[in-house]
Amino acid sequence: MEGPTPVSALIHAATMVTAGVFLICRSSPLLQYAENVSVIITIVGGMTAFLAATTGLLQNDLKRVIAYSTCSQLGYMVFAAGLSSYSVSIFHLSNHAFFKALLFLGAGSVIHAMGDEQDMRKLGGLVKILPLTYSAMLIGSLALMGFPFLTGFYSKDVILEVAYGSFTFEGRFVHTLGSLAAFFTAYYSIRLLAMTFLRPANGNKYFYEHAHESPLAMAAPLVILSFGSIFIGYVSRDMMIGMGTDFWGNALFTLPTHAYTIESEWLDTSIKTIPLVFSFSGVGLAVYHYLYSFESLYFIKTTSLGRLIYTFLNRKWFFDKVYNDWISQNLLNVSYRQTYQNMDRGLLEFLGPQGISSEIYNYTSKINQVSLGFVFYYFFLLLGGLVVFLFFFSAWAFILPIFDINLFIVLILIIFFLSV
Repeated sequence: MEGPTPVSALIHAATMVTAGVFLICRSSPLLQYAENVSVIITIVGGMTAFLAATTGLLQNDLKRVIAYSTCSQLGYMVFAAGLSSYSVSIFHLSNHAFFKALLFLGAGSVIHAMGDEQDMRKLGGLVKILPLTYSAMLIGSLALMGFPFLTGFYSKDVILEVAYGSFTFEGRFVHTLGSLAAFFTAYYSIRLLAMTFLRPANGNKYFYEHAHESPLAMAAPLVILSFGSIFIGYVSRDMMIGMGTDFWGNALFTLPTHAYTIESEWLDTSIKTIPLVFSFSGVGLAVYHYLYSFESLYFIKTTSLGRLIYTFLNRKWFFDKVYNDWISQNLLNVSYRQTYQNMDRGLLEFLGPQGISSEIYNYTSKINQVSLGFVFYYFFLLLGGLVVFLFFFSAWAFILPIFDINLFIVLILIIFFLSV
């Protein structure tokens, strides 16, 4: 979140999302014969779409809202791949790149104009100051929420149709979560536009006096991506998805029994309009709350239940707290007390360099006591050693049949360690 906005646009639109989704889709020949793994991918993707959408619902950082929408859309792509609709997953991936890059660069334009301010509570009233940026972010938000005939509509709705048309438990499960995520997506998209552009100004007067529309170098990508966010879904739909297209060739593999896209084509119209109804409901509720009855939000938030819900969602389902307090801290404690103190500094150090060096030092210290500095003493040791050597050398033929060689080696080692 602290990186430059153009880098955020590149990462969220292309690199971050592409890595996992592309890997899953290119692994389709394996996943088609591992149905249990596909079920796990589907359920995790649906839960991700729902969780990230609810988390982005009440964030106050402009870029953070857009970042959590990326995570939510990633969930859509993943559960589409889990349902064997790999072409639909990549289609949504390519469509998402346009409107997500547009939203991030639009946010960058706002941040640039307002002196690096990202808190939406300190913005507002920018619709007349930044009309081009507002138009671009409006297009990107509408495409994100799946507004009819914009880019997101042609892939997001197909994903939910495929989920319902699979007629499986996991399909119905992710269809329900995906439809709810569509509601939350529409709500936080309108909330972002209202708090940033449409509500009364709520920031520093100095920044409003010096705010200006982005220069050509920043405005040109917004215009280009706006056209992509409007038309690219319509232009590329029949090429990338649907029956009869050979666009993917052998890159993607789907078994005939998993071709849920065919079933989704013949769903009842009432089923196909469910995501649209949820999206429009989210838009209507957000418009009512943030443009006509802002006081009602204050009343809801000040209630005990409202404050609990706001805290829970604003703090991201307490995932960071659970991870830091229960998982990360415990792992660090175990790593220090057991792995470091007992294993590394204890057992391994005793058996390794510390133990060997200390034993060698003790043994050599005892050997040094033999060195008295007298020539006759050294001559006596030399002569005694020679006598002992000749004795064992001449008696070896008699000792060998009596003693086992292994027992003899053990005996020598015992004498050595006892002497130490």
